[in-house]
Amino acid sequence: LDCRGQGGLSEDAGQAPGWTLRGHIVRGLDGTPEQLMFRHIFLDTAMLARVVMDMPDVNENRVGATGGSQGGALTLACASLEPRIKKAAPVFPFLCDYKRVWQMDQAKDAYAELQEYFRKFDPLHKREEEVFTRLGYIDIQHLAPRIGAEVYMGVGLMDTVCPPSTQFAAYNKITTKKSLEIYPDFGHEALPGHSDRIFQFLSDL
Repeated sequence: LDCRGQGGLSEDAGQAPGWTLRGHIVRGLDGTPEQLMFRHIFLDTAMLARVVMDMPDVNENRVGATGGSQGGALTLACASLEPRIKKAAPVFPFLCDYKRVWQMDQAKDAYAELQEYFRKFDPLHKREEEVFTRLGYIDIQHLAPRIGAEVYMGVGLMDTVCPPSTQFAAYNKITTKKSLEIYPDFGHEALPGHSDRIFQFLSDL
């Protein structure tokens, strides 16, 4: 399963074939919350998990999820929407605490479309509160309390793409057993040895 708007063998070519570079966060923002693109992507991950877990050769009691950046966000979204997920190992998750991103003047790189949206559609910021309230529907920190899985998360404190404080906003709202691995000198990049640690974490399933 490929994410909507990001190409791949299973892309949703009914809207636009190939990769749509920008606008995934804000797509649907001027409609209803049900029309937000990432709402559909979150639900896609849960549906895929259900399809896999219902396969006859899969033990539904031994399924986990892992991913980094957008994949980290989808890991947490999947674990929040599919209660049978037993373990989740997100790495520097994206899509957390949009308002914090904005207040830190970090609406660039992966979050650049936030600034682009205001420049094009609300240059005087008359709808700023409304915009961030609506983005709350696809903010991982608000899904985090629903997670029933054990969580093992990795964060690089030098991350300027997904600021650590936004990631902590989601982590702090997880109420299940959880642990956090912090890499003080690393950013949004490969974290040395972390893949092996995730493997060990998931191998207990």
